[in-house]
Amino acid sequence: MAARAQRSCGLWALLLLGGMSAGVLGTTGFIKSPLSQRRLTQDSVELYCEAIGNPIPEIQWWFEGNDPNETSAQLWDGAWQDRVKINATYNLHSTSTISISNLTTEDSGMYECRASNDPDRNHLSKSPKVKWIRSQANVFVIERPDIKTQVTAVAGKLVLTCNMSASTTAIEGHEWVRGEKVLHTDSGSSSVTSYTIEGNMEEHSGLYECVYKGNPVVKGQVNISVPPQVVPYKKSEHGNEGDTGVLTCRSPSFPPVSSWVWYKNGQEPIVNGSGRYIIKSSGNKTELRILKLNIEEDTGDYHCNATNSQGYGGAVVNLRVRSRLAALWPFLGIVAEVLVLVTIIFIYEKRRKPDEVLDDDDGGSAPLKSNATNHKDKNIRQRNAN
Repeated sequence: MAARAQRSCGLWALLLLGGMSAGVLGTTGFIKSPLSQRRLTQDSVELYCEAIGNPIPEIQWWFEGNDPNETSAQLWDGAWQDRVKINATYNLHSTSTISISNLTTEDSGMYECRASNDPDRNHLSKSPKVKWIRSQANVFVIERPDIKTQVTAVAGKLVLTCNMSASTTAIEGHEWVRGEKVLHTDSGSSSVTSYTIEGNMEEHSGLYECVYKGNPVVKGQVNISVPPQVVPYKKSEHGNEGDTGVLTCRSPSFPPVSSWVWYKNGQEPIVNGSGRYIIKSSGNKTELRILKLNIEEDTGDYHCNATNSQGYGGAVVNLRVRSRLAALWPFLGIVAEVLVLVTIIFIYEKRRKPDEVLDDDDGGSAPLKSNATNHKDKNIRQRNAN
């Protein structure tokens, strides 16, 4: 039915566009109309309306409750103790969105989008030549059912359970969600749904949602709450003298950390901004910066302690401060190795030099022996000739 209404609005818009291109003024029509919805108490609802015309029409929102004696009343931005918000834009055509937050059963009723571009539409004494066109949507607000939740630890497993009281809407299935990740889904219609996790509470603390599919969707929250499980970014940090040292701790557990405290072993808690210390904490992470590190004063163990509604926890980070010259020692070691290697090569070459000269003398006498042989052969040939 809603799709049929949208198609009829689209056809009407095409007719209007054709009329406006022919020069017809004063014609107004809806491109999009608000759709009826079902919501739970404490939820919010949003209705959308879009109109076209020449000149550009104005859009108003009106409400009429389910009480037979209640009359229609115009809604304004900020109405109903600022629970009503209306946003409108007028560019080529008109668009308007109305949203109502923290719904109650008294918000059930008919919401009407009205559009008109008649110059006398808001005149107190003159009647407009073109009446306001209207598009209506019903909003049904039903009482939110009560959902009882439970977390049970059994044999190294956690069983999360939701039990919804009687609801006026049919249950079409269940989902278990953590953050944006769907952990489990089924198509059952029971008012009780469970989800099992392998492990202990410290490993799986957080906020879980049990979702009952239907119209409207009903959600419950299951909290696995533990004291802070503090983990250092590094158990041991190194820094050079004169540089800035950075120590970091975090806590991935739920609920979030409400306060962080840093202190050095055997000393009073470190105050942010005192001396050379700067502390930056946000939610489940904290960072301690130490300016101009000093070998004698800053070397040691630093404790980061966290507190939440379930208790407290902590971790230790060891800081080692090195001299500025410490970074040169590896380089100097390499230079020393190169020098030793060059010296060894030089000595080796020095010792080989006499042997190489002797080899050259031996090689020079070889041709003399060859010449003597040649002379002997020459004398033999001469005697034969005689």
